[in-house]
Amino acid sequence: MSDFFYRVHFYLFGLLAIASAITFITRKGPVAAALWLVNTMFCLAAIYVMMDAHFIGAIQVLVYAGAIMVVFLFVLMLLNLGHPDEISDIRGKWGRIAAAFIGLAVLAQVMALARSQAPEELLVPAATAAAELRDLNAVGSIAKPMFTEHLLAFELTSVLLLVAIVGAVVLGKRRATA
Repeated sequence: MSDFFYRVHFYLFGLLAIASAITFITRKGPVAAALWLVNTMFCLAAIYVMMDAHFIGAIQVLVYAGAIMVVFLFVLMLLNLGHPDEISDIRGKWGRIAAAFIGLAVLAQVMALARSQAPEELLVPAATAAAELRDLNAVGSIAKPMFTEHLLAFELTSVLLLVAIVGAVVLGKRRATA
C-alpha cells in the first residue's frame, strides 16, 4: 500500500513537472513562462523529498524557486518587454524543426548517459560518503568542498550572475525619445 502510494505520487509529480516545463517553453508572455518554471521547480522539489533528499528539496525551493526566480522576474520587469503580442517570435517553421532536432539529440544523449556507468575516479566509496555525511551532516558535506576546494568557481559564478543582471538592465534600459 505504501509503495503504491509512493509510486502514484512520484509519477504524478513527474508528469506535472513535464507538463509545466512544456507549458513554460510554449508561453509567449515572459512572466507567465517564469511562473510555470516556478511550478516545475516545486514539482522537482517534491520529487527530491520523495527520494529522501530533503536538503536538496529545500534548497530547490529556497534558491531556485525563491531567490533566482525573484531576480529573474525583477529583471523581466526592468526590461519592460511590453505586451506578449509585441514580442517578436523567432519560432518559425525552421526554428521549430531545429528545436525538434536539438531536443531529440539531447534526449538521445540523456538516454545514452542513463545506460552508462560513471568512471571509477568519480565514484565516492559508500563508506567514505557515509562517514562524511555522519561527521558533517548534509549541509556541511556540501558546503565544505564548495567553500574550500571549489571557492574560485563559486565566486566566478557569482560574478557571472551579477554581470548578467547588469547587462540585462543596461540592454533593457530604453532611451528617452524627444
